[in-house]
Amino acid sequence: MAVIFELAGQGAQMFLVLLLAPLLIGFVRKVKARLVRRQGPSLIQPYRDLIRLMRKEVVLADNASWLFRVTPYLIFAATWVAAALVPTFAAGLQFSWTADLIVIVALLGSARFFQGLAGMDVGTSFGGIGASREVMIASLAEPAMLLIVFSLALVAGATQLSTVAAFMGSPEVGLRVSLGMSLIALVIVAIAENARIPVDNPATHLELTMVHEAMILEYSGRHLAMIELATFLKLLLYVSLISCVFLPWGLAHAGAGPKALAVGAAAYLVKLGALTILLAVFETAIAKMRVFRVPDFLGAALMLALLGTLLLFVSRSL
Repeated sequence: MAVIFELAGQGAQMFLVLLLAPLLIGFVRKVKARLVRRQGPSLIQPYRDLIRLMRKEVVLADNASWLFRVTPYLIFAATWVAAALVPTFAAGLQFSWTADLIVIVALLGSARFFQGLAGMDVGTSFGGIGASREVMIASLAEPAMLLIVFSLALVAGATQLSTVAAFMGSPEVGLRVSLGMSLIALVIVAIAENARIPVDNPATHLELTMVHEAMILEYSGRHLAMIELATFLKLLLYVSLISCVFLPWGLAHAGAGPKALAVGAAAYLVKLGALTILLAVFETAIAKMRVFRVPDFLGAALMLALLGTLLLFVSRSL
């Protein structure tokens, strides 16, 4: 019975992230519209868009290979698994032993690899431009992300998210400058990885500034729906990751009863809403930067993560 209860909890988390991801995007768009005194689209508009795309016929380029057809499903599967591994309302679930930060980075890196290949597969200039820009961003974002993981591993003694969340929620963690640097670096990486302002503007399709959108211009129908849903899941993943690691309050522990799980779910929704509002305010207050400024932006994350790691090494040797 206990195993069934734990499996049900793990399954609930998998479907929770799948259901909440479009709502998160809808909430960001709504808050941004309200901040500039517009009505804005409905909160459920992303669900409607996905359903509309799923009903449409897929149109493929004549020279599209099998890789172009398979990639949307690979991207969706890798991103969904990665998002489902991050503890949302409870830690220590049935498959929590797989919820490792390095595994999550590897899954997201695999999804990016296949997306870049698919962008170049049909041979259009837009796909090539988008893929090259995506790889340029990844070459700075992934090392910064790995350094953040190393910093957290040095502090918590593990890269497993349940262990990290338990340590960060304990009084032992205290105030550490390196953790503050890791948080800022993680926020910068999350903005870049999700193609948000100021790195990219997901609401525009300008030829000279497109990054993510340039790689998926040739997709349509259910293929585009899979990629869009994976994009929504990726944003939810990073928001959940920041919430789990740096705001672990309210997270239910392993073997907790229904009441603790309900409290964890409520706390997760509150943290998700607060972080989403902060994202919307930030994007409304800042302009998109030019593409050649992006390396400077991500370089700051890389330097912060590196400095945080070095500080931990130095403080441990004293």
